[in-house]
Amino acid sequence: MKTLFFALLLVATHAYADQASDLLKASDQARGGIEGGLTWKTKIETTEDGESSEREFIVKAKDHDALVEATSPARTKGEVYLFNDRNMWFFKPSLKKPVSISPRQKLSGQAANGDIASTHYARDYTATLEKTEARGADKIFVLLLKAKSPNLTYDQIRYYINGRTKLAEKAEFLTLQGQVFKVGDMEYKNSLSVGGKKTPFVSKMTIIDAKFKNNKSVINYEEPKAENHPASLFNINNLSR
Repeated sequence: MKTLFFALLLVATHAYADQASDLLKASDQARGGIEGGLTWKTKIETTEDGESSEREFIVKAKDHDALVEATSPARTKGEVYLFNDRNMWFFKPSLKKPVSISPRQKLSGQAANGDIASTHYARDYTATLEKTEARGADKIFVLLLKAKSPNLTYDQIRYYINGRTKLAEKAEFLTLQGQVFKVGDMEYKNSLSVGGKKTPFVSKMTIIDAKFKNNKSVINYEEPKAENHPASLFNINNLSR
């Protein structure tokens, strides 16, 4: 009987793991994690300790690479953030060559460098199903994501995915000890045409400090479109030319 019990438990564990992985892959598509190239504009509106600021960027992404160019304010124009797989680089005209930076560094308020690029959580994190919650007629799957590499934006994320829409609605960003230090809420009012089919695309992510609720950054995603980018666009050697 014990052997049968553990065998059934093992089957159930694998089934839950597969379900969590499939949900994560599906949710990634609406946050830039799709095959082929994408381009969109991003505006980050930040309120921090009573002061407000705005930054704007153009993001060009393909697979696991992304090139992010600052367009506003004027003092940041010409700054470039390059994502090569899990490595990140920064360049501006006053530098002789790109410098390596961490995706965990603050970009603007509550938004980290890594928050601005496309999301590939299914590749970067191991997902386990913690629980499910009922929200009206919908079932919300709550996943615990653990980083597969130390150079990712977050060590752990508690991720809330709607089982009907397959869209991530909320993210709790956790310390290694499991404490929530930031919370992100997503909206999906954009859409993309991918392979002749319309698919939702994130329009807004609001990231709030878990302790100081008035400190927040709103990342707005505008004018997303499928666009094929050449591999040379993401070559670090081309940044300083």
